[in-house]
Amino acid sequence: METAINHKDKHSMTKIVLSPASSEQSCIEMIYEQCSLSSCLLLQWQTDHFVPFHFAEQQQKNKRLIIWDSQLTAQQFLDCWQGTLQYQALSIHISKPHVDLSPSVVITLKEDTDEWALRPTLTQFFSKINTSGWTLQSHSPKLQQPGLLVMDMDSTAIQIECIDEMAKLAGVGDQVVEITRRAMLGEIDFDESLRQRVGLLVGLPQEVIESMLKNLPLMPGLQQLVQTLKQHEWKIVIASGGFTYFTEYLKRELQLDKTVANILEMTEGKLTGEVLGAIVNAQMKADVLRDCCDQWGLKGEQTVAIGDGANDLVMIEAAGLGVAFHAKPTVNAQTLSNIQSGSLLQLLYLMEGDAC
Repeated sequence: METAINHKDKHSMTKIVLSPASSEQSCIEMIYEQCSLSSCLLLQWQTDHFVPFHFAEQQQKNKRLIIWDSQLTAQQFLDCWQGTLQYQALSIHISKPHVDLSPSVVITLKEDTDEWALRPTLTQFFSKINTSGWTLQSHSPKLQQPGLLVMDMDSTAIQIECIDEMAKLAGVGDQVVEITRRAMLGEIDFDESLRQRVGLLVGLPQEVIESMLKNLPLMPGLQQLVQTLKQHEWKIVIASGGFTYFTEYLKRELQLDKTVANILEMTEGKLTGEVLGAIVNAQMKADVLRDCCDQWGLKGEQTVAIGDGANDLVMIEAAGLGVAFHAKPTVNAQTLSNIQSGSLLQLLYLMEGDAC
């Protein structure tokens, strides 16, 4: 790679020539190091593979392809560009959204780009080179403006499915795990599946549930994400098909703005196998997002919803930016923006503006 860098001001263009000779190095890290800037440098690209492409002033368009896999080589990037992107791209810049994240390449796509039509081709390409650190999206909320994040809890904010762990302690683990699996795949109505699973927990002592709180495994990146968003005046809510024992604990520990979850009935310190009140299902999660947006006077385009299961899809659809996180295949297939592995902090890649 050759570079011609002008340091006169932050809007100076940087000319970077990628070639097969640089293919053994990480493309993203290499560009970032050469630029010697923390974020959002305008680039001009040239290669001997295709007609040189001139990038004009960076434009704040919403349709973006974001690549953050640090193992992506220059050759792989060129292959993707030549095969798919060169006629779709409008601008490109390098971003490092947080000190704890690696840099990313952000490719702004033309307004008439059909993201859903483009996605299968990109999925096939990135799967072939074993790259999961990328996403395609049609809208990007602005980090520096107030907004709302609504998260699922189980397997999103935390690393476990609480009801599955409770079932193991109650000696009915296999039965409940199978019902959970089918519910998350959308094979069983969520309300009915929850009643079935809770019914199997009858007699479980309260102290057993409380003991789980001592070692509740937070999803990596959760605390940094919450801290960063709160610094930028974002509201953070958990809407969960799980239980208030766990969501209220997270609310206290992380200083969340609100949590909504199911209430387990208990008599004489033991579960009765019943759920009190309305069940927090897919529609209620979406309603929570809209109600919170109204309550705090926030714009719909400044809302983000993130989850992993089929019961998160309505909420994901209702948000300005809906994100599937470590999700089941059926959920990934219906969600444009995906984080397939790694920490929750990567959500910052999907927003406009850098935290650091």
